[in-house]
Amino acid sequence: MKREIAILSAIVIAAAISSASAQAPAAPGAAPAVAAAQAQAAIPKAKQTSLGLYMRPREAAETMGREGARTLFVDVRTRAEMMFTGWAPMIDGHVPFVEVTEFWDWDDKEGRYKLDANPVFSRDVERLLAAKGLTKNDRVILMCRSGDRSARAVDKLAEAGFTQVYSQYEGFEGDASPYGQRTVNGWKNAGLAWTYKPDKAKFYAAGR
Repeated sequence: MKREIAILSAIVIAAAISSASAQAPAAPGAAPAVAAAQAQAAIPKAKQTSLGLYMRPREAAETMGREGARTLFVDVRTRAEMMFTGWAPMIDGHVPFVEVTEFWDWDDKEGRYKLDANPVFSRDVERLLAAKGLTKNDRVILMCRSGDRSARAVDKLAEAGFTQVYSQYEGFEGDASPYGQRTVNGWKNAGLAWTYKPDKAKFYAAGR
């Protein structure tokens, strides 16, 4: 009887140890990879990037507040968006990832004006980096309207050798509500500073 009780106790203890091990957090060395995978999974597919680095509006603002000297913050929307929907004075500069065509041609498939890729996008972002004394290995944050375009822009910079490019995945205006209004999230809806007043020093000028 005593032998049976001893065996049963050993089984219970082994099960408890096994359960505790299963619930324990990952080892310190594995934590960043696990956190990155979880962050990637939580991001809508259209907003995911090859680098898997993301920030929300307030995180981007706090990063610039703490480490702005070692971070480049770029708005990648079109010039019309910057002019007519507002922009964040906290950005270092503006480089459109795409722009409307010269004659504002209509895209029947998309139901909007056609957009052409900026052929010198990576070069112009690198120019902003150099002006700030930074390199392709320093932190870069990109922001578009709602996070889809900034994701594609991140991938473009990654192809050009940039290593720490974050997508501010809620964008400047945020996602659309069921009523079609961009009131769900984003920089403007987070209560962060923005303005309609243009700033020539920060607005894009091709070739400058």
